Amino acid sequence: MGAVTDDEVIRKRLLIDGDGAGDDRRINLLVKSFIKWCNSGSQEEGYTQYQRMLSTLSQCEFSMGKTLLVYDMNLREMENYEKIYKEIECSIAGAHEKIAECKKQILQAKRIRKNRQEYDALAKVIQHHPDRHETLKELEALGKELEHLSHIKESVEDKLELRRKQFHVLLSTIHELQQTLENDEKLSEVEEAQEASMETDPKP
Repeated sequence: MGAVTDDEVIRKRLLIDGDGAGDDRRINLLVKSFIKWCNSGSQEEGYTQYQRMLSTLSQCEFSMGKTLLVYDMNLREMENYEKIYKEIECSIAGAHEKIAECKKQILQAKRIRKNRQEYDALAKVIQHHPDRHETLKELEALGKELEHLSHIKESVEDKLELRRKQFHVLLSTIHELQQTLENDEKLSEVEEAQEASMETDPKP
């Protein structure tokens, strides 16, 4: 009765263990079953031990297959992370180029506005007695032009602000990705250390 209870406890532990850490217990169980099978006194007892050995072997094969699947999945994840990292690098480079282009547009808008202001001042100096109607028309045209340039400046500044926010988001994404990779590496090291410790510790 006690042997059956021990087998039930071992079986429950094997079911709870989902990460392959119970392989050593399975092997010990397989060895015990083999010894019992060799020392079995009756055909019925030998058949029972034989079935237990087959069950333990199936569990070991399942655990090995599961470990291989996890390994392949980790490899694919690493490839995916490398692809994402390259895409982020390309996005950052593109953001730098867009920011540089926006800066050029801002400088150009400022030069255009400055030239318009200087032109307006020179026109007033040259035309001591300008025609009122023509002057009003010219001022109205200049006002519209200045308003248009002001809209251009605002649009360029909005684009620049958007690019800055996008660049900040990209940097945050890179930082989070690097943190995730570091955590994955630390977790893998901990798991490897635990497996190594379990392999070196003597089993009761």
